[in-house]
Amino acid sequence: MTFQQLTYVVEISRCGSINKAAHKLFLSQSGISSAVRELEEELGIQFFVRSNRGVEFTPEGKEFLSYAVSLLEQKQRIERLYGESRDAAAPARFSVSTQRYPFTEDAFLRMLRAAEDNRYRYSIKETGMDAVIDDVYDHRADIGVIFLTELTEKMIRRLLDARELEFHEVAAVSPCVYVRKGHPLAGLDTVSEADLEGYPYVSFEHAQGVAADFSEEYPELSLKRPDRCIHVNNRATMMNVLAQTDAFTTGSGLLVESFISQAVVTVPLAAKSDIRIGWIVPRSGKRSPQVEQFVRLLEQSVADSIRFTARLHQSLAAGK
Repeated sequence: MTFQQLTYVVEISRCGSINKAAHKLFLSQSGISSAVRELEEELGIQFFVRSNRGVEFTPEGKEFLSYAVSLLEQKQRIERLYGESRDAAAPARFSVSTQRYPFTEDAFLRMLRAAEDNRYRYSIKETGMDAVIDDVYDHRADIGVIFLTELTEKMIRRLLDARELEFHEVAAVSPCVYVRKGHPLAGLDTVSEADLEGYPYVSFEHAQGVAADFSEEYPELSLKRPDRCIHVNNRATMMNVLAQTDAFTTGSGLLVESFISQAVVTVPLAAKSDIRIGWIVPRSGKRSPQVEQFVRLLEQSVADSIRFTARLHQSLAAGK
């Protein structure tokens, strides 16, 4: 099977006849017919039936067309992407895959503001921890941002080792609960698991079968499932649910000053082990300048978020 044969089949479908397709492609009708017949024999299907009115595609032929069109479009994208002048400098490329953290987005925005390259291809993807690890392992992302806890570290590190990925810690922070500013728990110095009983629990959904160790939220030691649970799949929805209900969630508690609407605050969880925030990259291979720059910006953003969140906690405590 060749791209040329795919082009013939797609063009026949567009023109409605072999003769018109041959004329449009500046080829002989016999040449196209022979190429298409060879492809039919190779795949063991018949693309279309001929009639006086042209051709009519079979069900198998219509299904094949959908794949053929997609392949030809991908080929064109690749040709456009890499068919640029050889004299032009290649665009700088960088991709980060992260759990749903505002400080990662902040670091990415800082990187965009500092960009000096005339041409670049930067991307950020917010997803679950299992997908972050997959993205870095499969080289869909240059770097990933995740967290470890005392309860999850052993399993996560075993997985990282198996995939030859390494974890670099940026900061260790005490876990917190996220609630709306007027929530009954918002004025407490710390919140215990007993304090949380009766309130709805909101969490990010993850694929069926994914281990609880990959959860976005801080794992509760009691592992008791709340009576009322809400599942969302993006950070904006999470913040809206928290801001407009009495629901809560758990996590690092870090907030970015430039992002916060003052509608959602965080309160430290009592007597819990730290959340260790960090980044992952392949164990072997040289890191690009973009990765090194992003790591520095991520460290700055996390440090700024820690300071801002500490001031917010002090302000809440003083105003209770």
